[in-house]
This record gives sequence, C-alpha cells and structure tokens, in this order.
Amino acid sequence: MDYCTIEDIETHVSTSTLIQLTSDYEQDEIDRVVAEEAIIYSSTLIDGYLRGRYNLPLDTRFPLLRIVAIDLSIYRLYSRRMRDDMPEVIEANYKNAIKILQDIQKGTISLETDTDTNLPLASGDYKTNKSYRDRIFRKVMYEY
Repeated sequence: MDYCTIEDIETHVSTSTLIQLTSDYEQDEIDRVVAEEAIIYSSTLIDGYLRGRYNLPLDTRFPLLRIVAIDLSIYRLYSRRMRDDMPEVIEANYKNAIKILQDIQKGTISLETDTDTNLPLASGDYKTNKSYRDRIFRKVMYEY
C-alpha cells in the first residue's frame, strides 16, 4: 500500500523543485518513475515499522501515515541530489518521521480507531465476542 501520492508530495514541494529532484536528463516535467520509487521506499519503510503491531495491509488510510510518507519520500528525493548538503528542515522532518514510526512501533502512538481492531492485546488480556463490541477483560489471579 502506498501511503502518499506524487500529488501529495507536490503539496509540500514546489513542482519546479520536484522536477529538479527527479529529472536526471534536464526534462521539464516530473520523472514519475523516480518519484514513485521514493514513495515505494517510504511505504516499505512504514510497513517495516508497522509489521507485527498491525495487520498489513491496513484497511484504513491514516492521515498521520500520509504525512510521514510525504516527509520520507521528500527526504529520499533530496538525498538523490543533496546528500552532503541536505536542507535542515528536510532532515528535521525525516528524523521526526522516523521518531513517529518508532513511537507507533512501541505503542506510544496508536493508529487504532473505533472500528479498527488491529492492535494486539496486552499480555494477560482476554477478548470475547459476546456482544456487538468486543470487550477486553484483564486476567485475574485468584488465590485459594
């Protein structure tokens, strides 16, 4: 699943900058193949962090993951041209995106919604389907 599109990236980077970042042969249009490869990179990286915490592919689009994907994709595109002279804001956005993914992976940030039940249960929790909404019950130890 791709978490963002070329058009999403264009909302954060001007078209002329995107042309400069993607075009290797001085074309005057965005090289869509290069841009798509950056999106594939960001989506694969996101899936790597989400794997094990969520069932992939996700059924729902999450705005936070779209923003993270945009920042990762832009960083990837900039790194093609300016690896040694990366703009500070691009580097800061990349580091923030990675931190967000780490927080999602640790469970500090949750993608869970009212209709999403992808999160695994904590150790010692039990789940039942005895009502229209699943309920979570804590494991209770009784001493006799």
